[in-house]
Amino acid sequence: MSTSASGTSKGKLLLVTPTFHGYYRSIANALERRGYHVASHRYDGFDSVAAKVRNKVLHELPAKIGMEHLSKAEDWSTKRALEALIEVNPDFLIVIKGDTLGDDFWSEVEKRQLPRILWLYDDLKRHSYTVDFLKNIGPVLSYSMDEAEFLANQGVNASYLPNAFDPELAAPPNQRRQEVVFVGARYDNRQMLLERLRDAGVPVRAYGRQWSHHVIDKLRTWELSRPQLPAERDIPLSEAYQVQAIAAAAINVHGLQAGLAMRTFEVPGMGGLQLVDRPDVDRFYDIGTEVLLFQSPEELIDLSRRALKDHAWAESIREAGRKRTLAEHTFVHRINDLDRRWE
Repeated sequence: MSTSASGTSKGKLLLVTPTFHGYYRSIANALERRGYHVASHRYDGFDSVAAKVRNKVLHELPAKIGMEHLSKAEDWSTKRALEALIEVNPDFLIVIKGDTLGDDFWSEVEKRQLPRILWLYDDLKRHSYTVDFLKNIGPVLSYSMDEAEFLANQGVNASYLPNAFDPELAAPPNQRRQEVVFVGARYDNRQMLLERLRDAGVPVRAYGRQWSHHVIDKLRTWELSRPQLPAERDIPLSEAYQVQAIAAAAINVHGLQAGLAMRTFEVPGMGGLQLVDRPDVDRFYDIGTEVLLFQSPEELIDLSRRALKDHAWAESIREAGRKRTLAEHTFVHRINDLDRRWE
């Protein structure tokens, strides 16, 4: 078993998690450093070709054409997660998101009276949990301060745990590329901003299957059309870290998202220049010296143009943002905070 910095072992911990870009690896590594012996179970893992085809046919395609598919997905996820729980027989349990896990899994958790935490690093509206369920299953951690306060006011044992950066995933690059980038899903507000940059003559590039012009990505996303923007296919998280740091600037667009996204900490953590649309980033960074805030397309265009031209200014922001991130906003910092939340 692993040991903490003090040399004491905390016991076995089962991390039940979505695959979601492999963030669970960073979380598991931070838990190991804290002294837990961690087993990770990805309840939505589709590792083989057969499993990927099964997911497309049984879940994604029915969802696209309006057929009921959630019960099948829940049954499959629940069965596998329950098997992992029984096999690992942990002393502690952390479930990330987990809203496709059914009653059989949660009943077993209750029966075992495991110290557990449900960690929501996405919006409540993207989960199927009820407030009554969350009251019973807590403690609950939310990446959104507002949603954590809302749940606490509803009687849920809920508290705030922001997202983070993993400094061990990739080394900061030395080179720079004269373009502004966005890595992530394509939403209308994000597409509009990138098109405005393109039309203003700012070199811009998007990364992700919903932007990619590759025929396979069009088939994977059940779409044929794409915006006329320079775009690349999906890239691993470690490469996304690098891409955002190499760029003259990396855009962080939230829109209606409740909390601050992972890239809020990843871009400055890698020594990148972050252009972010949320004023509440000032809870974590100094606006103007560690990150840059835009609240209109015009501000985004102006900041992008300066980032492309004023290299000394840009480098000073990169350096300050990285220093703050390493001092306060890594997954190790978050897990140290999480560790104090057990019942």
